[in-house]
Amino acid sequence: MPSLGFDPDYQRAIAPYASFPKLHPKNVLDLRHLNNTAISYVMQTVPCDEADQIIEATHPYTTTDGDTVTLHRFTPKAKQNTIDPQPAILYLHGGGLVSGSVGLFRRDIIHYAALTQTTIFAPGYRLAPEAWYPKPLEDVWCALNYIKDHSWELNIDEARLALYGVSAGGGLAAGTALMARDKGLTPPLKMVVLVYPMLDDRTKLPEGDATRPYLTWSEDKNEMGWGAYLAWMGGEMDDYAAPGRAEDLSGMPKLYVDVGQLDLYNKESKAFAEKAEAAGGEVEFHEYTGVPHAWEWLAPNVPVTKRAVENRVRALREL
Repeated sequence: MPSLGFDPDYQRAIAPYASFPKLHPKNVLDLRHLNNTAISYVMQTVPCDEADQIIEATHPYTTTDGDTVTLHRFTPKAKQNTIDPQPAILYLHGGGLVSGSVGLFRRDIIHYAALTQTTIFAPGYRLAPEAWYPKPLEDVWCALNYIKDHSWELNIDEARLALYGVSAGGGLAAGTALMARDKGLTPPLKMVVLVYPMLDDRTKLPEGDATRPYLTWSEDKNEMGWGAYLAWMGGEMDDYAAPGRAEDLSGMPKLYVDVGQLDLYNKESKAFAEKAEAAGGEVEFHEYTGVPHAWEWLAPNVPVTKRAVENRVRALREL
């Protein structure tokens, strides 16, 4: 096993952040404020020179409980007048289930839409604690079905749909994929991409774990996020809520997973990929040495970030 420590290029890239104080949220709403502020700040470093290449639109849709949620669409200009139905990606932003938004992740979405030359949809799914499980997951499920139900007018090929989930969005993507399998979604999803996904509410590092000093997303924050999301479960749990608990991963779409070596979600990401592969699934897994959770937004130009982006884009281009 590689020794622990930051990747040298990453460490140099984050040097300007060294003097920033580590903030410890007092409650879930405090976590939301701090996390949104941090996301807004670091996202300014994400390349977004391609914004003029992307056409943006919004589509309101109705979720299971009757609320209206906005589905954002990002279409490469080069693809807007194509005759043949095109593949599409449903992008689920991160934020620990209690923070984040499509607006905060807009630069990242535009970047991937341009690099893949694929239309990306992104639902503004509701957040805990105001919207606890299963509401955020149902928002994603309804967004997926909206795309399928309107595929003709959106010029989307239903047989070439991928879920792309980042962090908390990765957990929602995995839960949605399990739901799609169990409900017999037809045609089935083509691919699920999980970027350092938040999968298992039981995750806890052992005492003295050498990874802990390097974490950018701590156990305390993780517990706050899961606690808010699962507040009304009453001790009951299902695989859609916390996909890391799922034992049967047979019949899943092609799965792509990546995670940093110094990420709180490292072990649960590996375990999910291994279970899917053991169940006979097609799995591609990448572990990036010397980087923590969400490292690429702190260091978008270092080699390890470029490798990760290249791998994700290559996988998505297979749609």
